[in-house]
Amino acid sequence: MTHKNNILNRASKKPILWDAFYNATGIQKPLVIFCHGYKGFKDWGAWDLVGEAFAQADLFFVKFNFSHNGGTMEQPIDFPDLEAFAENNYSKELEDLEDLINFFRSTSNPFQAEIDPNKLILIGHSRGGGIVTIKATEDDRITKVITWASVSDFGKRTATSGELEQWQKDGVKYVLNGRTKQQMPHNYQFYEDFKANESRLNIEKAVKKLNIPHLIIHAKDDPSVAFSEAEALHSWNTKSILFPIENSDHVFGASHPWQPEVLPAPLEKVVQKSTAFIRP
Repeated sequence: MTHKNNILNRASKKPILWDAFYNATGIQKPLVIFCHGYKGFKDWGAWDLVGEAFAQADLFFVKFNFSHNGGTMEQPIDFPDLEAFAENNYSKELEDLEDLINFFRSTSNPFQAEIDPNKLILIGHSRGGGIVTIKATEDDRITKVITWASVSDFGKRTATSGELEQWQKDGVKYVLNGRTKQQMPHNYQFYEDFKANESRLNIEKAVKKLNIPHLIIHAKDDPSVAFSEAEALHSWNTKSILFPIENSDHVFGASHPWQPEVLPAPLEKVVQKSTAFIRP
């Protein structure tokens, strides 16, 4: 079963758009929630095929758009709402994930017969890897965490010393989206929120606090997030599992749009390793 573009409405907050993939057997399954990365969205590339593969492994797989990722309920692909994108920050993403978890753990969740309330796994790609790692240290409902091509440090990606003064003066900075050619705005509030929550947003500290199974998957030739960041994550939690992917990239061979009806070979390895980690 596939449920696309469901809306989680929230009082005084932007809604969250989400998808679910599962086999409707009436038997409870581990719940897997996937978080996309920076300039990402739930419908990117081969993520639908990933959802189908997790469903075939008899897991209940959910992916969603962060509320301020730049998509809308009507146009979830790419970034029609750059005003929302400009107001995004790490704290909002953590709050979005919290609200989604609460929904799937609530009595209003229509899938209770399909979801095991005692098995909740978070997966995050790239920046989403940092988000799920932090959340996994804050929420004891989470039983396993998996990162795909994860960053290891939010601080060095938030601002460089040379740009900070100009960013504060202008109130906004722009980053080019190489694929869409959009100038993606970041309001200065992003930096202010990071500084106000710097201790909470320390990925190294979060990894060192993890006491649940932790799988780190990273391409050795990742050009966007160096493999050394995966090695750092692994060094901070020696009980974690580091699984390198050879001859691949930051998105494990996928691209957007993704036309084939099968996963690229590196991403298939990622999915196989992840599902085996969840269901050993």
